[in-house]
Amino acid sequence: MGEGGAPSPAQGETLTFGQTIDSKAFLGLSIKNGLLNIVTLTLYRFWAKTEVRRRIWSHISLNGEPFEYTGKGKELFLGFLFALVVLGVPYLAVILAVQFVNPLFSLLFIPLYIGLFVLIGAAIFMTYRYIASRTTWRGIRFQLKGSPAEYGWSYLGYGLLTSITLGWYAPAMTMNLAEKLWGNLSFGDQKLRWQRANEVGLYGPFAIAWIVGVVGYIAFIAALVPTAMANANNGAEPSVTMIGTIYAYALVFVLVVVLASAAYHAAVMREIARSLHLGEARFSLKVGAGELIVLTLTNMLIVIFTLGFLTPVVLARTARFLISRLTSTGEAQLAAALQAPQGPKTGEGLADAFDVSPF
Repeated sequence: MGEGGAPSPAQGETLTFGQTIDSKAFLGLSIKNGLLNIVTLTLYRFWAKTEVRRRIWSHISLNGEPFEYTGKGKELFLGFLFALVVLGVPYLAVILAVQFVNPLFSLLFIPLYIGLFVLIGAAIFMTYRYIASRTTWRGIRFQLKGSPAEYGWSYLGYGLLTSITLGWYAPAMTMNLAEKLWGNLSFGDQKLRWQRANEVGLYGPFAIAWIVGVVGYIAFIAALVPTAMANANNGAEPSVTMIGTIYAYALVFVLVVVLASAAYHAAVMREIARSLHLGEARFSLKVGAGELIVLTLTNMLIVIFTLGFLTPVVLARTARFLISRLTSTGEAQLAAALQAPQGPKTGEGLADAFDVSPF
């Protein structure tokens, strides 16, 4: 043993995750953040997101020692300003060129739209990289290595394959992108190893979700046709009843999709966890379709009926759900980890612009 009873670098540790998250404790923070977002026209959201993460991280522990989130609202705000320049300048330049120079400049929108999908992928990677660099345990930072551009182009390529195959490449896309994220994550200088477990079948539950989704969509359209035709024959504006009917059908469709896809999403989560290794330690996430359905539907209701005010409560509930089901076997030499570089100086501006931040 090292000083203070800590394991020496030569010794491994089993990994025991714990959490003391009380979602009710986030009610006050949710209300404060919501009101300040209104007063500041949503500019406070960067500091609000930072405080939510800091509180959740502090209630998650590994071997009895809490994680710490060291990110700052200012970093997220500066990242947002950077994203405005990256996204705004090219599109504004093309719009001005079309209006005042030559309409043929509108052809430039094609590569810009393609670039948009690359940027979405890059934004996802940059978000994970920033969060990793601002997460510490025992004072050691995590880090995510890799290229946002490479991830962005992979995101575009896999997305095209998914479209060409009418969605059937989606499970492969999910796992390939997960490998690029989780397989490049390190605790200090100790890299997590990705080795596809192949213990959880993905295409069985995906096929069920795909078939139910397609049949449900066809039924949704078929149910709307009589209402739309009747309204068109009358030549009247859409009535409140018609709009309410559309929303009711849409709600039923969403609920059916959530129920049908829960088994697939649970399988993906289990497979990703089982594919990760840190030293000799392996991970397991015991998530079932039924409990995931309950979490998803209750979270949706909380967000809808509070107009998003209680989103921090939803995030806390989700974190508690995941950490309480995360286990590990084997050992990792955590005490041997050396400090990682500081990481990016600004936050996930592009992710905020595209609303793809995972937390």
